[in-house]
Amino acid sequence: MFLNFFFRSYLIYGVIVDICILKRSIVHMDLDSFFVSCERMLDTSLNGKPVIIGGKTERGVVASCSYEARAFGVHSAMPVRKALTLCPDAILIAGQSATYSKYSKMVTDIIAEDVPLYEKSSIDEFYIDLSGMEQFFGSYKLSTELRHRIMRETGLPISFGLSENKTVSKIATGEAKPNNQIKIEHGQEKAFLAPLSIKKIPMVGTKTFQVLSSQGILKIEQLQQFSKDQMIQKFGKMGGVIWTKAQGIDNSPVKQYSTQKSISTERTFEKDTVDMVRINGILTAMAESLAYQLRKKNLLTSCVSIKIRYSDFSTFSQQKTIPYTTNDQGLIGDIKELFYRLYNPRLKIRLIEVRYSHLVSGGYQINLFEDEEQTSQLYEAMDKMREKFGAQAVVRAAGLNATYRGRFSSFSGEGEK
Repeated sequence: MFLNFFFRSYLIYGVIVDICILKRSIVHMDLDSFFVSCERMLDTSLNGKPVIIGGKTERGVVASCSYEARAFGVHSAMPVRKALTLCPDAILIAGQSATYSKYSKMVTDIIAEDVPLYEKSSIDEFYIDLSGMEQFFGSYKLSTELRHRIMRETGLPISFGLSENKTVSKIATGEAKPNNQIKIEHGQEKAFLAPLSIKKIPMVGTKTFQVLSSQGILKIEQLQQFSKDQMIQKFGKMGGVIWTKAQGIDNSPVKQYSTQKSISTERTFEKDTVDMVRINGILTAMAESLAYQLRKKNLLTSCVSIKIRYSDFSTFSQQKTIPYTTNDQGLIGDIKELFYRLYNPRLKIRLIEVRYSHLVSGGYQINLFEDEEQTSQLYEAMDKMREKFGAQAVVRAAGLNATYRGRFSSFSGEGEK
């Protein structure tokens, strides 16, 4: 394969050596209004109409909305009742995790089949590393063909941005939407970013925007005119990171996606037990605590598993694929269902392990259509207490007397703990 590269020469032991440095080609692909697009696949009468996804009633929260609804000022995380006031003709649909998970997997399978290295950064977003393809085939041509294949085989609209790094490509995708594509040529990253709002920088949220705009900084071009040291003096360490991104610089790699990435916790009993009241409490606490860890990192799981080791050291495990979620109640039910499939009442239990795997980002958005506004606010308040006072500061009554003292593994790849 021919690679697109340039040379740098170094004098090593009196010999000039040419080192080839690969120019990167990074694609960011994002499914347009993903939840809405999935619903329109199931019901074409929704096409062209304002659609709001989120909650089963007006007491819910907007998880996603169509471009037609956005024109009225509707946006994610807005209470549904306010959204319907802004756009009274909008069609309200409760979210369907199973449907979105199915379509997300379809797109993932197509990408995995066509490219050597990709990262699934959320349920509807992907980074693809096509470095070295310029002379061999053409990164833009390959990206275009992949996009067309996804649209043809799934019916879903998708946009992409292509540049030399992840940050610029993600911003470019936003500029390409809806249902389009953009390539930013090598060396043009800074010029492309200059006229855009500072809001376009991925890490600039509402609070950061307020701080920057209070200083009269509204365009990325203004950030580019500062030195990095000046930005650090003004805004601390985060200022330096924002400055780097504003210059169009981002060396972060595309991380190979693996469905085995997981988080787990286990409990070994001091004495082997058949106390089902205690075991049920521990299962509740384990499932709930792991769900909190997912929400804390804005992650979703689509696979739960359990392992049981008995007093004779015989070990059994089972897993279950589920729609993407971080919902405590649903996960507790899934874990207990798996436990009772495996449970042998004739044997005492020595160890239990609970694991969530097939993780992707995007937990916040999914949670918005799983819960009503009041429930979402309750979860948020509980998680804030856990952040302040520890993971076990707030637990369900069922797990309160379980004397749970489990340990969490790090997020891991296949075969790691």
